Amino acid sequence: MKVINDLIGYTDKKIVQETEWFKFSLDSVLLPRFVTLNKNIKNILDIGTGNAPIPIILSTRTNAQIYGIEIQKDLFDLACETIKLNNLDGQVTLLNDDVKNINQYFESGFFDVIVSNPPFFKVSENTKKNIDPHKKIARHEVSLNLEEIIKIASKYLKNGGIFAMVHRTDRLIDIIQYLKKYDIEPKKIQLIYPKKGSESNIVLIEGKYKGNSGLKIMPPLIVHNNDGSYSDEVMKYFKEG
Repeated sequence: MKVINDLIGYTDKKIVQETEWFKFSLDSVLLPRFVTLNKNIKNILDIGTGNAPIPIILSTRTNAQIYGIEIQKDLFDLACETIKLNNLDGQVTLLNDDVKNINQYFESGFFDVIVSNPPFFKVSENTKKNIDPHKKIARHEVSLNLEEIIKIASKYLKNGGIFAMVHRTDRLIDIIQYLKKYDIEPKKIQLIYPKKGSESNIVLIEGKYKGNSGLKIMPPLIVHNNDGSYSDEVMKYFKEG
């Protein structure tokens, strides 16, 4: 069933979702607030935009032109409804295509910033994948893997451009290796913990294309209090600006 929900913490921001499909998660709130933006940024790309939570939140932080690309037609249609509902047609442009075809739309070095909340899980013959096609593509590397995302980012970022992603902490070494391979220097990392005393399960990481070395480790982010409510630190992410 299609529903319209409030985008948590954002005044007058709505998101169109299908209750039977993969819904946007906290990851898609943390990433657009984590990425470094400045007034000189002109073009941003969100790879795998889903129903467009990341472009909506980015629009509260920047006046730059934001592009979102989504391979799944059903999710793309929801994203289009979401953008129209929030009157963001003039700032956000959506593409229904495989990001591997991005050369049909943009020249190399076009973007100042590229972000992605990609599929987290590797795929092998023994992988137990979701039967639901929407969840399978969103969660598993069946159509796009980690290396391909970073390779695409390196080609379409300007020199000094920013790439940021949210991913599982257990893939951090892979992420850093691919960033270095494709000349994106890791600059900022923040580890996310479900609750105090737990192991980190999510990581936010940002790199600069052809950037100088120098890595900043941000303070850890604890998501939940002991009673299951969101921590004060996470609640700060549910604010505009």
